Amino acid sequence: MAAFDPDFVAMRRVRDRIDRDYAQPLDVEQLALGAHMSAGHLSREFKRAYGESPYSYLMTRRVERAMALLRRGDLSVTDVCFAVGSSSLGTFSTRFRELVGMSPSEFRARADADPAHLPTCVVKHAAKPVRNREAPPLLPE
Repeated sequence: MAAFDPDFVAMRRVRDRIDRDYAQPLDVEQLALGAHMSAGHLSREFKRAYGESPYSYLMTRRVERAMALLRRGDLSVTDVCFAVGSSSLGTFSTRFRELVGMSPSEFRARADADPAHLPTCVVKHAAKPVRNREAPPLLPE
């Protein structure tokens, strides 16, 4: 039986907090304070547990939620940016492009062409953002 790892338990709690509070202003210092550890230790342990930094995980979570809101089509890109907790439209758009491979506006326009008969869970899985700047190149239309 594996030994109890309190840092891993703390990392699950941090990840759960990011998943729950992604739209709130969160930073590594604040997350570390909640986990009773230094920001550096949190970053190292989170990356060891999940393969990416807490900030990267937070931004990916925000982009995932933004994709869902843009697919709905009733909010502007600016409204979506602020609804998912980003405070800068430029930073949000840059990160969105890195993860999805297109701008939020392009994504929204293409989402209009998505087959309406597919369940949301299928579309969400197929369109999941790729972490660490590994977005595939766009195919010509």
